[in-house]
Amino acid sequence: MRTPPLRTCIRISNITPTIRSHSSAKPRRPSSKLGPTVSLDHRSKAISLYRRILRDCRRIPDARSREETRRFVRDDFERNRGVTDLSQIKYLIGTGKTQWEGMERYITGI
Repeated sequence: MRTPPLRTCIRISNITPTIRSHSSAKPRRPSSKLGPTVSLDHRSKAISLYRRILRDCRRIPDARSREETRRFVRDDFERNRGVTDLSQIKYLIGTGKTQWEGMERYITGI
């Protein structure tokens, strides 16, 4: 019995593992371009707080202070935009509400 040339054996051995790995691999879903998502409830609470603060900023009489406050609030929200841990988000929303309520007292006192 004649053995096949060595080149043929190498070619077959190189193809076989590739076929096996593709046939048994699970099809992957494309990952979201947005990354991990936050629950709708937490997202809406954060947006609600942001809008409330921006509305209340209109009551600041000094235009320079008003713009500075808006910029600070936006930067603060942008800095925490990527947070996905729900307990951290709850903490940030609670802290933001508390801080803004303190600021409201100052604004209404002017």
